[in-house]
Amino acid sequence: MRKEDKCAIIEQIAATVKEYGHFYLIDVTAMDAAATSALRRECFKAGIKLMVVKNKLLHKALEGLEEDYSPVYACLKGTTAVMFTNVANAPAKLLKDKAKDGIPGLKAAYAEESFYIGADQLDSLVAIKSKNEVIADIVALLQSPAKNVISALQSGGNTIHGLLKTLGERPEA
Repeated sequence: MRKEDKCAIIEQIAATVKEYGHFYLIDVTAMDAAATSALRRECFKAGIKLMVVKNKLLHKALEGLEEDYSPVYACLKGTTAVMFTNVANAPAKLLKDKAKDGIPGLKAAYAEESFYIGADQLDSLVAIKSKNEVIADIVALLQSPAKNVISALQSGGNTIHGLLKTLGERPEA
């Protein structure tokens, strides 16, 4: 491969890392072409970009960025594919559902500005809440006290109204 081609690929990988907030390094060594193609289709449906890369080129692309990605450098061995996503836990859920006997296997991940190294981190990655899930939880927490206050005010108003109505209908003695 010519040096110009390598530089172009490195720039493309670096631009993709910048574009997406999270990436997963997966081991696709034991996957054949049909399995890799099926994984690509699943990734596309889930809004994940899958890219098979040369480890050396990915290493150089990550080195050229402002962020320090050195914790993942040790995982750049064998056949590596990168899953890029804007939703931190989407690739983890896909890997958990689709992985058979650890294939494809998780090597490392960069999600929510943290590094997860090793296949044993998959459950931790699945548990990460997406931005929309966190916002929904916060809204639910904020609505709960307001609903309780409104409910208490409405029931109190009904009680007073009922008391006044009963007193008004009572025959005078």
